[in-house]
Amino acid sequence: MVIEHAPLEDELGDVLEKAMRCARMSEGELAARTGVPVEKIHDAFDYRYDFTPDETRRLADELHLNEVGVSALASGRYPLPEIGGLPFCLYPLRTPHGIGVANAYIIAECGSSRGILFDSGGDAAVLRRVWPAGIKHLDAVFITHPETEHLGGLADVRRLFGPVRVYGPAGTAIPDVESLAEGTRTTLGNIDIETLATPGHAEAHNCYVVRAAGVSAARPVLISGDILFAGSIGGAFFCSERLQRHVKRMLELPGETVIAPGHGPLTTIKNERTFNPFVF
Repeated sequence: MVIEHAPLEDELGDVLEKAMRCARMSEGELAARTGVPVEKIHDAFDYRYDFTPDETRRLADELHLNEVGVSALASGRYPLPEIGGLPFCLYPLRTPHGIGVANAYIIAECGSSRGILFDSGGDAAVLRRVWPAGIKHLDAVFITHPETEHLGGLADVRRLFGPVRVYGPAGTAIPDVESLAEGTRTTLGNIDIETLATPGHAEAHNCYVVRAAGVSAARPVLISGDILFAGSIGGAFFCSERLQRHVKRMLELPGETVIAPGHGPLTTIKNERTFNPFVF
């Protein structure tokens, strides 16, 4: 069982901003269409919420958001599931990033000293402080996308663990990284990694579905990078249409799939289908 203490990546104001950006709508337009005072919308961006239930509903309707999730965020009670039943050990490596956290992950056979690293954190010294003592060797590193908080520790990881194969999205300029295209499957020991090409947050972005090799009924893990979070989605810095398309695609994975996002706590596909504001 993984016990979660990480804060959500986004609060209600962040979700409204992202939804407005996707809809290409200004604060004034949103206020005019919903009848919610623009001052209240501005306050939400500053993490001060004073919406009535009816205003919350109108905002969700106008921005095509899931009202259940928006209401949960507005009340500060966004639900998170218990995480357990994985066929391997999942080690979240959480490091400070702004007012939240950035996540890297190690997946390993339980009891093994060898693991697979997904993203490398922004600072190698901080990453070492949260590194599991039992993991002494890396079989590979998989990068979701080339942003500093997910990549900054890579050079030091290579120095500490010696020659290790590093994989990442096609089109990235990271030195000595092998590109993985959509649908590529990589098997390392008893762990199978399927690549999903998911541009949207960034032009070069991959997610990875991790399964126990040869065990079709085992619970998988989705390394979702900055595409899908508990209670939100990533910023559409490259293409909002593609990002939303990939979010919808991920939510079609089996409900028991554990989502290991680039920021915030673990969640599941089932939980996000029910509560994520961006369920379309």
